[in-house]
Amino acid sequence: MTANTALIVLDVQKAIDDPKWASKNNPGYVDKIVDLLAGFRAAGIPVIHIRHDEPNPASTYHTDGPGNAIKPEVAPLPGEPVIAKNVNCAFIATDLEKYLHDHGITRLVFTGVVIHNSMDASIRVAHCLGFDVILPLDATTAIDVTDAKGIRHDAQTVFDLFAAVLGSEYCTLSTTDDVIAALPA
Repeated sequence: MTANTALIVLDVQKAIDDPKWASKNNPGYVDKIVDLLAGFRAAGIPVIHIRHDEPNPASTYHTDGPGNAIKPEVAPLPGEPVIAKNVNCAFIATDLEKYLHDHGITRLVFTGVVIHNSMDASIRVAHCLGFDVILPLDATTAIDVTDAKGIRHDAQTVFDLFAAVLGSEYCTLSTTDDVIAALPA
C-alpha cells in the first residue's frame, strides 16, 4: 500500500447495534476495523469516515437519533475527514470523489456495514469511477434478508453471495491481516 491509498470506514455508527441489525454474520468485524485503523494510522495512510445521515425518522441511522453517532471504538481522530451521506452510496451527493482526486488517492480499502447495502453500492460506484478497490471480508458484515417471496436468507448466505459478486468484478477480496501486512513499516 502506498500514499495513493485510503481506508474508507463506512456507516460504522451506533445504529448498527439496534436489535433490528442483530442477525450479523461476522460479530468480530468491528475489532477488525479497529485493527485496520491502527495499521493505517501508524503507516500515515489517510483514513476517511463516511457517516450515514438518514432523513427518515424511522431509521436507526436518523440524523437526529441516538444511532447516528459513529461508534466510539472507530471514532475519527482530529484531521480525519468525516463525509456525511444520506443515501446508501458514499459517492452520491457528497464530495468524496472530489476529495479522493484532490488528494491523489486511487486505491480504496473499504470497511464498514453492511456488505449488501451501502458497501455494495459504494464499492460498485468506486470501481466504475476507476478506483482500485480492496475489501477485507473479515472487516464487514451482513444481516438476514427477506426476499420478495417472503423467504428469509441467513446473514452468512447473504454475505457469501455479495462477496462473490463484488469479488468477481468490482474489487479484490482480502483479509484484514493481509491488508495490514501490505502497509509500509
